[in-house]
Amino acid sequence: MRGKTTQARVVPRGEYMLTLKAQGVLVDDSLEELREELYLTRRAIQYVIDALWELDKLPSINQSHQMFYKILREQGFRAHQAKQIYKYALSVVKSAKRNNGKKPVLKKLTTRLDKYDARVDLERQIVVAKLRNKVFEMKMLHRRSYIEKFVGRKWYEVIISIDKKGRIWVNIPFRSEYKPYKPKRLVSVDINLKKLVLYDGKRIRRVNTRFTEALHLKHLAEEVQKRHSYAWRRNVKWLEIIRALHRRSRNIVVDWPHKFAKYIVLKARRTRSAIVLEDLEKLWFNASIRSSNLADKLSRLAYRKLQQAILTKAIEYNVPVVLVNPKNTSTTCPRCGSKLVYSHRLAMCEKCGFIADRDSIGATNIYFKALKHLAPRLGSWSTHPMTDETQPKGGFSKNEPMTTHIHSYKII
Repeated sequence: MRGKTTQARVVPRGEYMLTLKAQGVLVDDSLEELREELYLTRRAIQYVIDALWELDKLPSINQSHQMFYKILREQGFRAHQAKQIYKYALSVVKSAKRNNGKKPVLKKLTTRLDKYDARVDLERQIVVAKLRNKVFEMKMLHRRSYIEKFVGRKWYEVIISIDKKGRIWVNIPFRSEYKPYKPKRLVSVDINLKKLVLYDGKRIRRVNTRFTEALHLKHLAEEVQKRHSYAWRRNVKWLEIIRALHRRSRNIVVDWPHKFAKYIVLKARRTRSAIVLEDLEKLWFNASIRSSNLADKLSRLAYRKLQQAILTKAIEYNVPVVLVNPKNTSTTCPRCGSKLVYSHRLAMCEKCGFIADRDSIGATNIYFKALKHLAPRLGSWSTHPMTDETQPKGGFSKNEPMTTHIHSYKII
């Protein structure tokens, strides 16, 4: 969504995809045989990608079927597996050309199977995959309580892959019906590189992130590369150190958002709250054009990972989510609406004397933007909660903390 952003929008109810990811182990079959089948699948997909890349105009699905189906069948691939191969190759090429990228070169050993070539038994935690003329049975290694969350939901494909360490991974996307409850209150989340600021209408809470730690590890890896600019590619020791630093940084950016997302979503569900986030899609796109700085890149990646993790968990637990326009959330006074004057990260309103730090102001303005959007729907307010018409008697004192009255405006 790179067009004009509305002031606020609610994530709509409907059908979404939730993916079960688990490590697998073969029951009776050989890992080398499975690896060989995935290697042949990768080679077939790469063949189709190479052929499509040379075309001036990409074919349709039906045209791709006529071009590649017979060839793939002659290589021993099952009918539906052949269809998955050229469909996936076509989508990869379309994406690369749309983004003006280079010709895709596949490196991972992975395959996609539909319901005709795979069978899923969640009760026994078994996945059966049919690849060409061989059948592989895998046991999913995950806790029972996690698997049970997907029982009764419809799945439409199974993705099987083998990583560099020889581990088997099974990914199964399930169709999930998102039915958010009617919220009683709001909790806004302002995402920053060092801290997350949460505001629930009563108080501000700050949570330290691990993104600066990930950024530090990235910088260490770059320092090693600069210090050994000619030798690190050929020196096994330095190469392993650099890879380990990048791996640790990536693990932090991937793992920590999921842990925090589950925490904030479960807390919101217990209090029947809606989670309010900034709609940063357009902001990310514009920032990526302006800056190639490492810190900016990691910030955008961290924001995306965290926000996507929160959205995914919210859909899983049916927690309502509101996305608001981030425009002026850090430059507008939440009390009177005037423009703020900053001294480093401390802001002051010259009109009403309101003083607060930048993060608190951002979280508060995000909260009130969502509140203004939801109030007419719920029939509780007709004006902005911070205007004179809705202020408590006597208004706000210039020296009085704003949070003393904010609890009056929570959704009940």
